[in-house]
Amino acid sequence: MSKIIATAAIRGAHKIVAQAEKDLGKAIKEKGKDTPIKYPNTAYYLPIMLLFLGQKVEKAGDLEESLQEAKKLLRDIPSDEMWLPYLGDTLDSGVATLIAEEIIESLKYVNGPNPVDGIWLGYTDDSVLRMQGIKLVDGRMPGFVAIAGCTETNEEAVKLIRGLQERNILVFMAGHCGGRAIAEQLAEERIEMNWDTFLVPYGKEITAAVHALNFATRSAMTFGGVEPGDMKAAREILMYNKGRVHAFVMALGVDPGIPEDQLIIDEKYATAAGAINFGFPVISDVNLPEILPTGICTYEHVISGIKLDDIINRAIELRGLTIKLEKVPIPVPFGAGFEGERVRKEDMYVQFGGKYTDAFEFLRMKPMDEVEDGKIEVIGQEIDEMKEGEAYPLAIVVDVAGREFQEDFESVLERRIHEFISCANGIFHMGQRAIIWVRISKEAQSKGFKVKDFGEILVAKMHEEFRRIVDRVQVRLYTDEKEVKKLIEGARKVYGHRDDMIGGMTDEDVEDYYSCTLCQSYAPSHVCIVTPQRLGLCGAYTWLDCKASYKIDAHGPNEPVAKGECIDPVKGQWKNINDYIEVKSNGNLKKFNAYSIMEEPMTSCGCFECIAAVVPEANGIMIVDRDFTGMSPIGMTFSTLAGQIGGGIQMPGFTGIGRLYISSPKFISAEGGQKRIVWMSKQLKEEVGDRLKAQLEQMGLADLYDKIATEEDAEEPEKLVEYLQSIGHPALEMESIF
Repeated sequence: MSKIIATAAIRGAHKIVAQAEKDLGKAIKEKGKDTPIKYPNTAYYLPIMLLFLGQKVEKAGDLEESLQEAKKLLRDIPSDEMWLPYLGDTLDSGVATLIAEEIIESLKYVNGPNPVDGIWLGYTDDSVLRMQGIKLVDGRMPGFVAIAGCTETNEEAVKLIRGLQERNILVFMAGHCGGRAIAEQLAEERIEMNWDTFLVPYGKEITAAVHALNFATRSAMTFGGVEPGDMKAAREILMYNKGRVHAFVMALGVDPGIPEDQLIIDEKYATAAGAINFGFPVISDVNLPEILPTGICTYEHVISGIKLDDIINRAIELRGLTIKLEKVPIPVPFGAGFEGERVRKEDMYVQFGGKYTDAFEFLRMKPMDEVEDGKIEVIGQEIDEMKEGEAYPLAIVVDVAGREFQEDFESVLERRIHEFISCANGIFHMGQRAIIWVRISKEAQSKGFKVKDFGEILVAKMHEEFRRIVDRVQVRLYTDEKEVKKLIEGARKVYGHRDDMIGGMTDEDVEDYYSCTLCQSYAPSHVCIVTPQRLGLCGAYTWLDCKASYKIDAHGPNEPVAKGECIDPVKGQWKNINDYIEVKSNGNLKKFNAYSIMEEPMTSCGCFECIAAVVPEANGIMIVDRDFTGMSPIGMTFSTLAGQIGGGIQMPGFTGIGRLYISSPKFISAEGGQKRIVWMSKQLKEEVGDRLKAQLEQMGLADLYDKIATEEDAEEPEKLVEYLQSIGHPALEMESIF
């Protein structure tokens, strides 16, 4: 390997460790050794220390031990006589760098939960990690890049970032080049940066890059079920990241000809050495010394001198990724990285729906001879006939025909309209059915985007995603107010009919359930069994979704599983299901109860929307959602709970669930169902309120909804029991849940 890189990386590690020592000394002097040290809303303490040292840092004094361990890993800066051409010393110095950077960044949180401002986001909490988990496992987010530095011009920065977004690559940004950061360049060009747009600016200093690596660390612990604590566990997590978390580092604008005090070159080399420990290679647009032999990384460790026009494709090749660039015939970029993009009012050209006009989207099955494939019509005004800043009505009517298509699939495909339209750069889409809100930005309009292009997107994506069941697609787009008003009533009747039909399906009505092994790319032992009355724990896959998925790809993550002999109808256990999960979990699971939280419950990968857990003192269960950051009545936050049950293990008394399952007649029915719910986080209770009230009414428990406590009523088990006694909650009189 290059002596230049080794020397710079080790020298940079010494600098960052020295900075960490200085910052820690100052914090202890001002705050004391007992001052709490923690990142917001995480169950993983300081993840880098937990990974490499097995250390659970809780106060400033604990960081003294962390610092000493970092110092032990530092190596002497090599001279000509002592330098050896291998990676060992450089990698050790990289680990020392990450530990020191975690010290520096965590100390920023001593004075409050949000030490960053402006465009910078700082540490990513566990709730965001889990929310993004489904994108990691279903391929929408095939990998991530950590970018340090900047490009020469803002135009180059935007072009690079748009290219990464089109390929759905998550972008982390930290560090600067001569005082300039790529995130600042994007901000100047009014590029929206947040998790929804796949653009995450951590911080301007290079030390903030550690957040990308502690994100990768937590991915292994969250989804892979790897337990940290010793060097063997650390190696497992590192191998997990190398094999499953497809990431790379992009070092931009680092020119050795510019003075070091402007570029902090050494610190960047040291941080890159830390990333290589994870199997994450480094690619650069300038002529850095290269490390071409393979070993820690899948292919080369460092390649450089790559032109910006070629750097994305070379990086994908370097990391061993396979990415299909989505080509949709519209005049703006298209990809999942644009899905969460918002269009501000001041950037809007025109809008549809919301609180301003009638707007809806509707997909229906038609006979083959009634659908002209690829035909797109606009009935009413096109965008060039519309006035800037105004709101117009909109009806998106999609007709599909296919020899393998079934009426059941209409709602499955219709739900994807939101995702498909949202993936166009400069287009904002919110809601479904008759409550949609759509905006076209001025930038998109200036590039030639028209109403007709909604049709181009839907024709292309329906064929691409559903080619096994869809033979023909035709789209009509109505912007004429009279036509929209006439059509919307008919659509509402169909929506109601579908709800009645799907809502009436029971687990007993079908002979086959469906598996979902999508998350096994991250949680190898986890298997979801999806039934009509129990959707996947991520909340994204219903029984009908899985049925359609199997029709589309018989070798994909969803396949029918015949129930076979019923072993226990109360707990929900079937012989064929048990046999299936034993095989699919690689022998880690032997049996599974669909309707029980206490005996062999379904495993959890980490993507769950909510967690249900027994509250022993109350003889019932609580349910907390991943957006809730407070303390639950069993003394654990959502993040702590999630750390206990994720990774594909069965944990009696705990289970990950999707929101819709809370109102299902099969909700932990083996233990008494909804009657056992004693506590819910307030926001979740309100979100599922209508469905839950309807189910309780069917159970003859119409007054129970108001008896379910929230954090406003109690946060401790003793207080919860007092509250439940005062309002007469039925769980207190039920048979013991144990």
